[in-house]
Amino acid sequence: MAVEYDLVILGGGTGGYVAAIRASQLGLKTAIVESDKLGGTCLHKGCIPSKAMLRSAEVFSLANRSIEFGVVTDKVQLQIEKVQERKHKIVNQLYKGVQQLIQKGKIDVYNGVGTILGPSIFSPLPGTVSVELEDDNELLIPKNLIIATGSNPRTLPGLKIDGETVLTSEHALELNQLPRSILIIGGGAIGIEWASMLSDFGVEVTVLEYADRILPNEDQDISQELTKELMKKGVQIIPNAKVLAETIRIDNGEATIQIEKHDEIKSFSAEKILVSVGREANISQIGLQNTDIRLEKDFIQVNHNMQTQESHIYAIGDVIGGLQLAHVASHEGIQAVEHIAGLNPSPIQYQNVPRCVYSHPEVASIGMTEKEALNNGFQVKIGNFPFLANGKALVFGDSTGFVKIIADQETNDLLGIHMIGPNVTDLISETGLALVLDATPWEVGTMIHPHPSLSETIGEAALAVDRTAIHI
Repeated sequence: MAVEYDLVILGGGTGGYVAAIRASQLGLKTAIVESDKLGGTCLHKGCIPSKAMLRSAEVFSLANRSIEFGVVTDKVQLQIEKVQERKHKIVNQLYKGVQQLIQKGKIDVYNGVGTILGPSIFSPLPGTVSVELEDDNELLIPKNLIIATGSNPRTLPGLKIDGETVLTSEHALELNQLPRSILIIGGGAIGIEWASMLSDFGVEVTVLEYADRILPNEDQDISQELTKELMKKGVQIIPNAKVLAETIRIDNGEATIQIEKHDEIKSFSAEKILVSVGREANISQIGLQNTDIRLEKDFIQVNHNMQTQESHIYAIGDVIGGLQLAHVASHEGIQAVEHIAGLNPSPIQYQNVPRCVYSHPEVASIGMTEKEALNNGFQVKIGNFPFLANGKALVFGDSTGFVKIIADQETNDLLGIHMIGPNVTDLISETGLALVLDATPWEVGTMIHPHPSLSETIGEAALAVDRTAIHI
């Protein structure tokens, strides 16, 4: 049986289901093909469950120092099974919400594996999708197709993931017993979130990072501050560490692996190893060979409207590389759908996308780092303001970190904003709007921020760009 649609979306993750909802709003007959659950990695194996567990770790850490707030507690205990129970409850609630949104939009969902077919009697163009269901096969004939198949955790050549001793973040999310110690290979956002969480849970953590610092894509000042704070919690951080994957040995419930650092070989051992070295696009076995779609470094190439080389086939999210973030995938999905509908949407300004790390302390940034600004030829002026000088942060009991604002000396344009400290993943949105509206540091600084609030640090840092901050 063949069914015709205005739009078929291959993948029902964050990017895919958001695109479907927008398509429904615009009156397009839409279907989603999803082999697992709607919501994809972000909802079920990534963003939401990991943040639920990070919150539990934060509460556990806070409870252990409750005496600082004048609150005396008996011995604080962690029940990992309750942490998992809470995580699953949150995920299930959100999953039901997504299902309701899809039903509201009258979007058809095919639970099966979809493969893109080449030209056939059904269509002179590639793009028909064959859906392998449990006991049947369905053909979907779309006028337009969006590929939103997401990504999977990447591993190192020669390092076998067994799900027991050597884990990805997806395996770690299902731990029902915490290890005594863990080696985390990779000091990017995901690796650092796990380092922070497990350390707060009382696990002995070592991070092996290939670059010369953790969070190598963030501003150097942020990286240095986070390194200092993680080390205070007992996290061991080893930069410039080239992991020799082939040296791994597992014996009596402990894994040992060697690294090369400055021409020296060193060994590290732990109960578990967590591999966090990026993600790779899910593009195998979806039928790309039946199209003229181009790949570069195993990612699908698209234009600013998310179109592939086949103009009626679009791709969004992790399969196109770039910023592999759920909120980016969502907006790329909306971009693609609005282009399909003839709305002529403005290109996404990727330099204005916030980036967040939900460690403790949190990290958030937008725009260029100081090094990037200098490398791009800008003469910069910089304002810094510490949370230690902020009343709400002191009341909150967490005054680590700072806000750093980088501006163009010549034009006074904002170039980048970088934060580390309490709740900065929520605070970053104000500065994102400032960038979108092309505000100057003076405009941000003279906006009246409520007192006491953590947001005052943004205003003070903005004023500090021109040396007019009040409280420092």
